[in-house]
Amino acid sequence: MALEVTGRLIQILPEQTGNGKNGLWKKQDIIIETNEQFPKKISLSLWGDKVDQAQGYQVGQVLKVLASVESREYNGKWYTDVKPFRIDVDGNSAPASMGASELPEAGLMPETANDSLNDLPF
Repeated sequence: MALEVTGRLIQILPEQTGNGKNGLWKKQDIIIETNEQFPKKISLSLWGDKVDQAQGYQVGQVLKVLASVESREYNGKWYTDVKPFRIDVDGNSAPASMGASELPEAGLMPETANDSLNDLPF
């Protein structure tokens, strides 16, 4: 199953490494938050060479992600991975140094000197 989602990068988790039946592996999870009426946080798992790609990302960037979604069973429990196969950085993303409280909110207008013109009865 393919998934396309766009969201703001909110966290880059530490790289994980290990030794499995196929040899050494490395993995890094990044967390994005969608820009919807009810935003969702999604953990994306980068594996192998894709981990190096994460070094170029900065918190605050908007990422457009094409990913595969896969579940697997282990000891009677099910685990789901969202594995990106393409990530594009949106050129209109906020600078990494900008905190969430500093991000401009859409639709906010500066206050005018003549507030009586803007008074609404409700």
